[in-house]
Amino acid sequence: MRNDVRELRVAKGLSQAELGEFLGVSRQTVNAIETGRYSPSLPLAIKLARFFGRTVEEVFHVDDDQP
Repeated sequence: MRNDVRELRVAKGLSQAELGEFLGVSRQTVNAIETGRYSPSLPLAIKLARFFGRTVEEVFHVDDDQP
């Protein structure tokens, strides 16, 4: 699953650690989400989307060939 977390974070001038602190997760978790190595839980995805003023669908993009 692709996502726009890195672009949105950078646009707000935040480090991974700062975003992680707000979300209650580690910098490593933010990095893993940004690089697509970790798909966040639904509550975390919603918290991320709300933080950036977007919908979950605007932040996370499921590839068309996946069910």
